[in-house]
Amino acid sequence: MSMQDKAVLGRKICFVATVEWPLKMFLHEQIRALSRMHEVVAVVNTDDRCFLEKKGVSIRVEPFDIKREIAPLSDVISLFRLFLFFRRSKFDLVHSINPKSGLIAMIAAFFARVPVRVHTFTGQVWVTRTGPFRQVLRLMDWLVASLASHVVTDSFSQLSFLKEQGVLPHQKGFVPGRGSVGGVDVRRFSFSKDARREIRHTLEIPDDAVVFLFVGRMNRDKGLLELAEAFCRVSETGCHAHLVIVGPDEKGMQTYVARICSEVVSRVHFIEYSATPEKYMSAADVLCLPSHREGFGTVIIEAAAVGIPAIGSRIYGLTDAIVEGETGLFHEVGDAEGLSLQMLRLAQNPIDRCRMGRFAHERAIRDFSHEELTAAMLEFYSSVLKGRR
Repeated sequence: MSMQDKAVLGRKICFVATVEWPLKMFLHEQIRALSRMHEVVAVVNTDDRCFLEKKGVSIRVEPFDIKREIAPLSDVISLFRLFLFFRRSKFDLVHSINPKSGLIAMIAAFFARVPVRVHTFTGQVWVTRTGPFRQVLRLMDWLVASLASHVVTDSFSQLSFLKEQGVLPHQKGFVPGRGSVGGVDVRRFSFSKDARREIRHTLEIPDDAVVFLFVGRMNRDKGLLELAEAFCRVSETGCHAHLVIVGPDEKGMQTYVARICSEVVSRVHFIEYSATPEKYMSAADVLCLPSHREGFGTVIIEAAAVGIPAIGSRIYGLTDAIVEGETGLFHEVGDAEGLSLQMLRLAQNPIDRCRMGRFAHERAIRDFSHEELTAAMLEFYSSVLKGRR
């Protein structure tokens, strides 16, 4: 270890998130590695101070009431409390993730004179909005990027988009490794014959049926309505297929999907929550992510590690996660007919399906493992902390 590397040991680092899941799902490996060398604290809206311990990460967790939705009075109170907390704690680095926590944390850290202020962008809410509200949300991202000393994005295409939109200056922005927030646990996300048999038996899906899978939050921005319509089109051709949807229903989407798929609803399966999405990936043949906006699409790489190809909308973020024709296929955003044609193509061509699944698996192992992304982020932290005493 060089003298410069030794000089950055023992710093105080704070992660700020609006909700638990980005820390426990994506950043826990980075936090665990950092906590071996530094004092690490997590500020998050939670009632469970021990939520990271379940992932084998032992750090101090400070619950803060940072709401996801816009709440002016509550947001001002959270901002003032966070400013006082930062000033009192004298952190060397504050790292925020999530739009709301990013805005509040970067303002508080800037005025508390935290020397290194990092924000990770994982997608832009305003991309699918129109009118004045779109501009307001875009301005908020610009403010976050301006107040941050360093900006991380989880894909190269998202980084380019933010620069084209004037949110990021051309000299600012870092993408760890080949992209994604924390990579994929390739030991956890691996194919299991037992899981395939178990899930298909539980859902009463025949062994010879083609299973399309969606994993994620159920809302319109994820393209669930187009997916439902596309699945109906595929079913109308006589294709023996099933659709499995795994994720929390945020906007009553299950009702809409069931209504669209009324004639084939017996072959649509809803799983509201699963702590083991990898089991459903093992049971599936193709992952579908017809999203309207994504920062990267980590679920595509997780499915790739299991060995299944993906069909995604041609948007920034997903263009980094899928190699067209090699690990999956694209359709135009919002195009249910185009999506159905790609679904039918893979349903009717098991050789193509297997070939793409194999390439997807190899790419996930080679380029997107937890170890690769954690190493890239540790190098980043070391670089930005040098000289910060």
